[in-house]
Amino acid sequence: LPRMYWAPHVTVAAVIEHDNRFLMVEETSDGQQVYNQPAGHLERGESLLEAICREVREETCRRFTPEALVGVYQWHKPGSDDSFLRVCYRGHVSEPLADCALDPDISATHWLSLAELHARAQAAQLRSPLVLRCLEDACAGRAWPLDLLQVED
Repeated sequence: LPRMYWAPHVTVAAVIEHDNRFLMVEETSDGQQVYNQPAGHLERGESLLEAICREVREETCRRFTPEALVGVYQWHKPGSDDSFLRVCYRGHVSEPLADCALDPDISATHWLSLAELHARAQAAQLRSPLVLRCLEDACAGRAWPLDLLQVED
C-alpha cells in the first residue's frame, strides 16, 4: 500500500500595533469577508522571517521590521482535514510604499482597536481563533527573541 503523508499548513502572521490599534487586513475566506493579521503561507526556500516580511509587504504595502516572536500556534479547522501551524511575530511597519498594490485577495487594510476586534470575533468575522489569541498574547507581553527559531542550510 502507498504510504500517506500529512503535514500542517505552515503560516506566519504579524501583530503590528500603533496608538493602541492593530493593523489588520480584510479578506475573503470561504465566501465571507473576514479580518486577519497580515499573514500567509511559508513558501519553499524562504525562512520564516523572510515569509513574514514578504506577506506584510504583499498584504499591506508596507515594510515590516520584526522585533520579537509572539508564539507558535497549532489549530485544526473544524469540519476539514486542514491543520495550521502559525508562527506569529510582532513588529512595526513603514509608511505605505509608493507604487505598491495590495495582494488581490486583500480588499482593505484597517487599524482596529482590541475592543473592535473582540466585537468582530463575537460576530464570527475573524479568519480563525488564532487571530485574537495572537493579539491577546502580544498585549500580555509575550515576546521571545527572534533567534529562538534557527535556520540551518
